[in-house]
Amino acid sequence: MNTKITVIAFLATWILCGTGCNNKQKVETDTPGNGSISISVDESFKPIIDEQIKMYEATWPNAKINVQYKPEADCLKDLIRDTATRMVIVTRGLNEKEEKYLTDTLSYRPKWDGVATDAIAVIVPVSSNDTLFTVEDLRNRLTGKSSNRSTIILDGLSATSTVRFARDSILQGNMPFDSSMVRAVKSSSEVIDYVASTPGSIGMVGISWIGNPEDSAQVKLLKKVKIAYLRCDRCAGTPYVKPTQASIMEKRYPLVRALYYILKENYNGLGSGFTAFLQFERGQLIFRRAYLAPGKIGFGIRHVKINEKLRKD
Repeated sequence: MNTKITVIAFLATWILCGTGCNNKQKVETDTPGNGSISISVDESFKPIIDEQIKMYEATWPNAKINVQYKPEADCLKDLIRDTATRMVIVTRGLNEKEEKYLTDTLSYRPKWDGVATDAIAVIVPVSSNDTLFTVEDLRNRLTGKSSNRSTIILDGLSATSTVRFARDSILQGNMPFDSSMVRAVKSSSEVIDYVASTPGSIGMVGISWIGNPEDSAQVKLLKKVKIAYLRCDRCAGTPYVKPTQASIMEKRYPLVRALYYILKENYNGLGSGFTAFLQFERGQLIFRRAYLAPGKIGFGIRHVKINEKLRKD
């Protein structure tokens, strides 16, 4: 009798598992073309990353990339502290300490690489005649050593990539800002608005906010402010150059910086799909169309000399 009861109980369990267990829904994970992830992006790259996400989601309608634009330091905090943040896009890769911490925490090494190069544009009011600068001149203005007392406007006094670039590359990391010469606003768009409405001011913003002549919104901004020239000390004759795509690619413009992704993903998910998009042809062409320098696909630069006689009418 006990044996019969045992067999009946086993069969009942097997039947219930065969029906009920199979009805359990499998947990879906994201793929390159499906699902949703959250990323944090340096605010100074908002125009170009908005365009990249727009095109990626148009290609993969079932994919959703939820983006938050923040100062660079906050993006890196999200990467380390926020498990929901899958990826960040900033102006530097991981240092050794950060990479070790994330590898130990995640049990795999995060992926990171450069995808493009942009520049810090120096902007002045459209009425200004002060449009020629050197890096030394900017350094003296930022530290209060210049006789010219024009206020320099940054997108914050700490935590942003523009501020870090000014400290590390212009001030070479060993001089403080002069608080009477440097003023902070909250974002790149506020830098542009402030300079447009304040005679004598000087602003510093990422070129993707104002350097695309095919973007009608940016063309309108150039009726309020203008982009200044910086001296190219490495060029023959030390000419003054604007942050154009060619001068960024050839590094003739002195204030250039790289754009990196850092990804927390050890499988072929949506984050991997988006980073592949940024690195390969379509994403690189979008960087090119936005007048940044693509970092993965080489585009040739041809130097031409036009020697055309003017017609006498």
